[in-house]
Amino acid sequence: MKTTAFTQKHIDLGAKMVPFAGFNMPVEYVGIKQEHAHVRNSVGVFDVSHMGEFWVKGPNALKFCQYVTSNDVSVLYPGKIQYSCFPNGKGGIVDDLLVYCIDSETYFLVVNAANIDKDWAHLCEIAPKFGITPGKELYNASDEICQLAIQGPEALKVMQRICDEPVEDMEYYTFKKCTVGGIPNAIFSTTGYTGSGGCEVYVANEDADKLWNAVFEAGKPEGIMPIGLGARDTLRLEMGFCLYGNDIDDTTSPLEANLAWITKFNDVKGDFIDKDFMLKQKADGLTRRLCGFELVDKGIARHGYDVCDAEGNVIGYVTSGTMGPSVGKAIGMAYVAAPLFKVDSEIYIKVREKLLKAKVVKTPFYKK
Repeated sequence: MKTTAFTQKHIDLGAKMVPFAGFNMPVEYVGIKQEHAHVRNSVGVFDVSHMGEFWVKGPNALKFCQYVTSNDVSVLYPGKIQYSCFPNGKGGIVDDLLVYCIDSETYFLVVNAANIDKDWAHLCEIAPKFGITPGKELYNASDEICQLAIQGPEALKVMQRICDEPVEDMEYYTFKKCTVGGIPNAIFSTTGYTGSGGCEVYVANEDADKLWNAVFEAGKPEGIMPIGLGARDTLRLEMGFCLYGNDIDDTTSPLEANLAWITKFNDVKGDFIDKDFMLKQKADGLTRRLCGFELVDKGIARHGYDVCDAEGNVIGYVTSGTMGPSVGKAIGMAYVAAPLFKVDSEIYIKVREKLLKAKVVKTPFYKK
């Protein structure tokens, strides 16, 4: 099992460790509800060093990124980030990812930990068609980089104390290279997976201890806390953010997953993997779609539970579900057949052979 540059920190702090995406990761420290609330109200720190990072460089970098991702990379400028996905050529999704534009010939792709090898193989197969050589213009830096996500309404105020450039007023989905905690050329970004604001910092593994110590020292006045993967999951679900392997995978199209907003068909974008498939899907109309729901009856929906209509016919399945700590409701996401994926539709979740009434709602579930 792999470790991150911060694994020993988690163990020393008494975190409950679990295998996740091939890594030994902290699922919780003092409890998911407490950690969740601390991020919503103050500031918490996630070790997300298990994520993968690829560099794409050279004169054909933009063309390559345009072809392998669903979003329009051409709208990016140095310092701007984009959420996107890799269509798989079969109507599904290889992975979702972040695209960082360093400059017109350099892009930094951040992918999910569980998919690093799969993503790398997928990109390596296509890269030579664009004159891009794996190991050269396409480079896998996943084992060289560590990353902390500092999240919560106090996060940027805390981080400003250890940054040599202004960061408190940075726009959502932007980044800059700056000195963080005495570490030069750190990548400091503001994407976030919690809906409570904050940032991510990427540095080389050898600077991990220096970064960890600087962040926790800076956040002492706010009672900064390390946060595990358990709260990360409840926080992202309250925002309606997709988790690969649960809400999206190789069998779900971006359009079905409510990701039409990251799927561009304009002339500047040009051709990309699965473009024709998705144009046809768009023209024909969706037969199912990912939607948010709240349970009306008492209970909690879990991943894999059947979704039924009023007659008990199976019309879909739950992809994610929990009791939302900030919203005080049992919430979830599910693929539901048309037309019941529409907001306010009455659906039923099959829990232990009982049909529990639920209602389709708009996401995010949590609103500041």
